[in-house]
Amino acid sequence: MRSLSSLCVAALLGLAAVGPVQAADLAFAVGSTGESTLAYRLGLQCDFQRNFSESATGRFTGYWDTAYTYWQGDETASNHSLSLAPVFVYEFAGETIKPYVEAGIGVAFFSDTELEGNNLGSSFQFEDRLGFGVRFNGQQIGVRALHYSNAGLSSNNDGVENYSLHYAMTF
Repeated sequence: MRSLSSLCVAALLGLAAVGPVQAADLAFAVGSTGESTLAYRLGLQCDFQRNFSESATGRFTGYWDTAYTYWQGDETASNHSLSLAPVFVYEFAGETIKPYVEAGIGVAFFSDTELEGNNLGSSFQFEDRLGFGVRFNGQQIGVRALHYSNAGLSSNNDGVENYSLHYAMTF
């Protein structure tokens, strides 16, 4: 548990080093893997505070995502992970409802290398994501596919996918 706390502190310090943050979203997600492992995720999303491109169609921007995930399955008692990822977003123009698509690649640290019979090979994993949803009135709701893998850094690399529904609100 001490190493998990250290990782959380390191992730928060890394996020703070990015620069001043003007807006943040508190995010909640619930999902499942192909092996029926439930995943509950609590995260903080901090905007890049910049648009890379903007047109009448929409804008290309992004955010930093740091999260804690609790993995609950049938075969293992539990697993925990901490993650940090830059996420790039294309938000379509709209008056009050703005559809978006997102993609990102970050890192995650698991408390155990086993997850529902999958041998992750190491606690260190890469986190890849694809998602889409809508933003409205300082809130967002959407779906995501997350893939965790050590990219062959270990001889065991079963990896795991998580499909989730997420909700975030600006505070």
